[in-house]
Amino acid sequence: MFTRLPTRRAAAGRLLAVCSMLWLAACDTAGLTSLGGGSEGARIDPTAPVQVALLLPQNTGDPGDAVISRDLENAARLAIADLAGVQIDLRVYSSGSDALQATSAAQAAVSDGAKIILGPLRGEQANAAGVAVSGSGINVLAFSNNPTIAGGNVFVLGPTFRNTANRLVSYGRANGVNSYLVVHSQDVAGNIGRDAITSAVQTNGGTIAGVQSYALSQQSITGAAPQIAAAARSSGADAVVLTANLGSDLPLLATSLPQSGLSPSSVQYMGLTRWDASSQTLALPGLQGGLFAIPDQSTQRVFENRFGAAYGSAPHPLAGLAYDGIAAIGALVAQGNRDALTRSSLTQSQGFQGTAGIFRLLPDGTNQRGLAVATIRNNQVVILDAAPRNFGGAGF
Repeated sequence: MFTRLPTRRAAAGRLLAVCSMLWLAACDTAGLTSLGGGSEGARIDPTAPVQVALLLPQNTGDPGDAVISRDLENAARLAIADLAGVQIDLRVYSSGSDALQATSAAQAAVSDGAKIILGPLRGEQANAAGVAVSGSGINVLAFSNNPTIAGGNVFVLGPTFRNTANRLVSYGRANGVNSYLVVHSQDVAGNIGRDAITSAVQTNGGTIAGVQSYALSQQSITGAAPQIAAAARSSGADAVVLTANLGSDLPLLATSLPQSGLSPSSVQYMGLTRWDASSQTLALPGLQGGLFAIPDQSTQRVFENRFGAAYGSAPHPLAGLAYDGIAAIGALVAQGNRDALTRSSLTQSQGFQGTAGIFRLLPDGTNQRGLAVATIRNNQVVILDAAPRNFGGAGF
């Protein structure tokens, strides 16, 4: 995983959650091939409890890992409680802190009879787990958002830069933003973001006005700002797209670029990360009027309220991914199909309703999520284009 992230339900609350969190009908199963295992996935008995392995970064000695492990497990159990007519036998395994431990956990889960694996959290471990069980025909729904580990029997549930870039660029093109200057950090996340933006611009018929990069240090960012500003002006770019993250480079870029003469009033700023995490961020000069993408806030609030009522605290930002994984599994198993957990079923085109809106798994192992396009006005988040509620409408 490369994202730099910090770290008695009432009857009425349960009813609200069930009404609000129901997955989309997963019914386009025509043409599924029953392989009985292998690369497609394990066959199940839909009338019996389906064994799901949950791999978590437990026992690493890191307090942050303990918190996210707890919240991921709690979210998964919350989702199981919301399933109707489906029985999930959830078994938790520690994937520890490295690939070797993840390999052992995945192999133990399959040996115990797991039909699908949910987790691990980090990309390297998810890749190792997938390789370890690929010969058993078991699919892995990892919590990572790193697309480089996706494919084969590994799917990533985390939001990807490619999905965000496509949403922003398609919105930009529909509103007269044609040429894009890409600005990225010189690290794994920045490079993946750069490629995602470039691909999105090409897919949507736009033009790449140039690519600028910087090392992740204050000196490098402040030194690169005048060059980035000059490149934007000389190229005539309509937009500057940043891969920068709130926890590191975004605040400095959003200050130094306007100071270098690149005013948000003269060029459209866009960002691949969430800009709405704090009031301080919303006040940054370079982000005023800028575009970024956020999940469906209505469904996200329902999940956060449900989780808080059940466990007495707000969920970790990634906890919803465990709920999403169980919801998708439950939706497919509910059809009564023995091939419910094969690749063909997991990638059915209608997708699922998750904690942050609609999502679906793609054949290449990545995912697509419905996102809203937002901006910042007077230090407040304003939704410009709501998150789509199905995969046939606008926004895709």
